[in-house]
Amino acid sequence: AEHQHVRYNPLRDDWVLVSAHRVKRPWQGQLEKPPPEDVPRWDPKNPLCPGATRANGEVNPKYEGTFVFPNDFPALQPDAPEPDDSDHPLFRAAPAQGVCKVMCFHPWSDLTLPLMSLPEIRAVIDTWAELATELGASYPWVQIFENKGAMMGCSNPHPHCQVWASSFLPNEARLEDRTQRQHLSQRGVPMLLEYAEQEACRKERLVVENADWLVVVPYWAVWPYQTLLLPRRHVCRLQDLSDSEKDSLASIMQRLLIKYDNLFEVSFPYSMGWHGAPTGTYLEEDCRHWQLHAHYYPPLLRSATVRKFMVGYEMLAQAQRDLTPEQAAERLRSLPEVHYKKK
Repeated sequence: AEHQHVRYNPLRDDWVLVSAHRVKRPWQGQLEKPPPEDVPRWDPKNPLCPGATRANGEVNPKYEGTFVFPNDFPALQPDAPEPDDSDHPLFRAAPAQGVCKVMCFHPWSDLTLPLMSLPEIRAVIDTWAELATELGASYPWVQIFENKGAMMGCSNPHPHCQVWASSFLPNEARLEDRTQRQHLSQRGVPMLLEYAEQEACRKERLVVENADWLVVVPYWAVWPYQTLLLPRRHVCRLQDLSDSEKDSLASIMQRLLIKYDNLFEVSFPYSMGWHGAPTGTYLEEDCRHWQLHAHYYPPLLRSATVRKFMVGYEMLAQAQRDLTPEQAAERLRSLPEVHYKKK
């Protein structure tokens, strides 16, 4: 807890430097602005609101639950032409096609996931699973991700996420595919299933748990209050969850996100995303080495205004963190599960 050391991340096959003593150093760097508290519930100028007009001139329906539409500025398009052949191995390119969608969680702009009801969160999970099934029928990778807060690059406060389906496996997917496949081959059990069982017994890094899920600050965490959401049973993909597992997922997500908000009594910024077995042609292959999981990467370190920067040593050498995962887990675990706005 007091001396620097490095920890191995078997999921990414890399290392993180833990320097817990550095959290005591004074801070004279950049201070972030807390997120606005006066977000209007409905704004006709907000392109994600029901009935609003988007940049391409389309008018949103007056939706009352989740709402999915094609991204008006997609990073991937299904009909992109293939690049020319390379004339040198150092200048390689490959085809990239895909589909990008935006998914609104709720019609109200001032309601984030931790403030939604369990049925509303369950509706979000159901839509995630539907999109994973629909897009995964033809695309090998479907990335569901949420950037929450301006600090994480979110340009609109309305509660939403994005879903990008690609014709290729992205870097993180290829890396996790390799490490999980290797672990199953060597130990005969999926890596993250074994890891979840270990963390459930040790409880040092456990944040919240229920009958079907657990949330931990992973042993190899990079971001200060990074968490990993894991199912207890072996399940490869989001669309493979049972109805009861989706209900308990809604509950544990709400509990985790309330704790996040309660940490600094602010709408807690983060980037999160689901990782599961590849789809498309991979649906016919053996993907037992995969275990479904969600990553949460929040940037805040000491307060609502002091964030962790990934610069210098992190960019040029390896990841580094200033408090141990055990300290972060203990702090999150001790927080109340009643949202500070509802006290």
